[in-house]
Amino acid sequence: MTNWPDDDVILYDGVCIFCSRWIRFVIARDSAHIFRFTPIQSDYGTRLAKAFGIDPNDPDTNAVVHGGVARMKSDAALTVLSLLPGWGWTRVLFAVPKPLRDAIYGVIARNRYRIFGKYETCFVPDSEMRARVLE
Repeated sequence: MTNWPDDDVILYDGVCIFCSRWIRFVIARDSAHIFRFTPIQSDYGTRLAKAFGIDPNDPDTNAVVHGGVARMKSDAALTVLSLLPGWGWTRVLFAVPKPLRDAIYGVIARNRYRIFGKYETCFVPDSEMRARVLE
């Protein structure tokens, strides 16, 4: 795991429809406004991705920085879910072996454009989300 100075930042693929819907899902449930977001296509997101060893031109994972530590793949998704109100039960999924969790995550990540589609450009957030986006 890698350290990063900003905390509670979610790095996501801004042209991926599935990834953008994931961010909207989080925003709708993050009543405490814990998380901020950055698309990998932004300058900040590209720097973050490179620092974590993610290829910004072909990302295979989202990431979340929580507690100063970067988490990726299934650890990132479960960390975010477990911090949302009413979703704390997802912590039990950390008991599933990481190789199995990451294998399932990888299948979805590799096929996300084919299954869910892709925007031509990075999706434009609404005003509520805009205030929480780091670029």
